[in-house]
Amino acid sequence: MRWQRFGKRRVVLIAIAALLCLTGLILATERGSVIVNYLRVRLGSVYTTAERLEMHGANVESRLQPAFAAAHLTYPPAEIAFVTIKQTRELHLYARPSPDTAWTLVRTYPVLALSGYLGPKLREGDKQVPEGFYRAEFLNPNSLFHVSIRLNYPNATDKAAARAEGRTNLGSDIMIHGSSYSVGCIAIGNEAAEDLFVLAAIVGREWVQIIISPVDFRVPGTRAPDTDQPWIRSLYASLARELQNFPVAGARAPD
Repeated sequence: MRWQRFGKRRVVLIAIAALLCLTGLILATERGSVIVNYLRVRLGSVYTTAERLEMHGANVESRLQPAFAAAHLTYPPAEIAFVTIKQTRELHLYARPSPDTAWTLVRTYPVLALSGYLGPKLREGDKQVPEGFYRAEFLNPNSLFHVSIRLNYPNATDKAAARAEGRTNLGSDIMIHGSSYSVGCIAIGNEAAEDLFVLAAIVGREWVQIIISPVDFRVPGTRAPDTDQPWIRSLYASLARELQNFPVAGARAPD
């Protein structure tokens, strides 16, 4: 009997050890990180933006200072812009010392995930990443996807087009965030998300421009996606004009 009890105990211990190992493996994955963030927020263990700056500010500065120096800009700048090109899956970081000076490209980040296809977001659940001109509405230091910047989607253009077409329930909570998972958001990985979050917090949300374009209209020969909607054609024309203010380095021709 003693041997049987010992055998059962060993089986239980092995099962517990296996469960702990499996739990560790899950938590080490990206999905595990999301679970941990969710539980932390639910349990009330949250960070302030100031605490995130304390945690990540020095590392962000060490990563970005050389890029700003190479661009002949001081760190931190007075104003920044995030220009995302859907087709090439790139997010370009621009900066300038004052609103009356030219934009300078500082760094380009790969977009690890964005859902949907080329075209604006129209409604809740369409999994589309918006297109157009946006502001940084909120900095979330407790995002499920590390840290995030929420866009002011839907903006005035999105709302006006929806009213004209009789659309409702346009969706919300569109973010630039960490991780490599997206449903309507722009996922750029945790380190890149830290860079943009810290920069936006230091510069101030009101000095952050966010532009999302389906294609890079600066590349010669680039055509806008086909559409029969006049407001989308007008939006694309505006994007094409505005992108000329942002110099491009090594832009790829569309695939």
